[in-house]
Amino acid sequence: MADARLPAADWPQREDLAALVAALDPHGKGLVRYVGGAVRDTLLGIAVKDIDMATPLEPPAVIEHLAAAGIRSVPTGLAHGTVTAVLAGGPVEITTLRRDVSTDGRHATVAFSQSWQEDAARRDFTINALYADPRDLTVHDYFGGLDDLEARRLRFIGNAEQRIREDYLRILRYFRFQARFGSLPADATAEAACSALAPGLKGLSRERIASELLLLLALPNPAPTVSRMAELGVLAVILPEADPTALPLLIAAEQAHAIAPDPLRRLAALLPAEPPQVEQIGARLRLSIAQRKHLATVAARAIPEEAARPLAYKVGREAALDRLLITGGNIAPLADWDIPQFPLKGGMIVARGITAGPEVARILRTVEAQWVEEKFPDEARVMALLDAEITAASGPV
Repeated sequence: MADARLPAADWPQREDLAALVAALDPHGKGLVRYVGGAVRDTLLGIAVKDIDMATPLEPPAVIEHLAAAGIRSVPTGLAHGTVTAVLAGGPVEITTLRRDVSTDGRHATVAFSQSWQEDAARRDFTINALYADPRDLTVHDYFGGLDDLEARRLRFIGNAEQRIREDYLRILRYFRFQARFGSLPADATAEAACSALAPGLKGLSRERIASELLLLLALPNPAPTVSRMAELGVLAVILPEADPTALPLLIAAEQAHAIAPDPLRRLAALLPAEPPQVEQIGARLRLSIAQRKHLATVAARAIPEEAARPLAYKVGREAALDRLLITGGNIAPLADWDIPQFPLKGGMIVARGITAGPEVARILRTVEAQWVEEKFPDEARVMALLDAEITAASGPV
């Protein structure tokens, strides 16, 4: 693909963006460009969410320009050259052009640069190293990213193994971007590098791995990519307990019922039907306590259709629905059903002559269990259950 321009109709026409460009490059000397995902997505016809900019100006100069124009800034990553401009239409990250000085597979030490090509060379994939001039939306492409975008081909910039050794998380980013933008067959060089260097993922923080994994699982259909990760030995490094065979069934069920993807639900589908083990895996991935409990509940898998509503009452509608979806079960029992509220309160038991204390709590639990077993009858039936329990508890007269 020859040099291109961003379609103006698809680019956000925001006055605050124009003001930001004017603040950073008041004389039109080409001191600022849009970069990365916003450029890539616009060329693909995808709505832009986050906008990033690059500039040869160093952070103090960026902050000074923004202050002079009355634009508030936040020093979000000065060591790496990033300043965030706080705009009415949403924040914009502005990063000084950089080149890598050293890398250790997790973090990079950078030096500021005046070269757009040097900055592009340190990025991960060719389709992410596209820059657009804000004045006329001309796209600047240094490594064939436009052609790769047109072909839906995901390639590392330069030597794939070198790019990965700079930051091993790029292995997982590769598969996420391949699932989102790539076509099959995938780039053989990229896959070979990811497979060979997968053990390097063990040196990354669990939080970074979990974040990338959940981003991948949130995509419309990551199942073929997850299977390929398993074939290449990558999945076994980050999630050795995973079995990708259940994921296509879950995604088919989601699509059949027009239910939005949920990464935790899909993660549960990859894991064994062993809730204690799954909770340990969630802890290893540094998930929150709520996420771990939800994951363990959902991973327990199949439930009889008649148990769907009792389970939803106990653990919540979402968890019960997820368990049905994972095995392709019938979700009809939960469709258009609102979880009822147990009508019995402790005071109502005390009013029937039971002294407040443990006995009230016991009766409350017993009646509630009967109410659930009888499929949530009305309050009149609950009162009848209560009277029967109090009579039984009091013994023969």
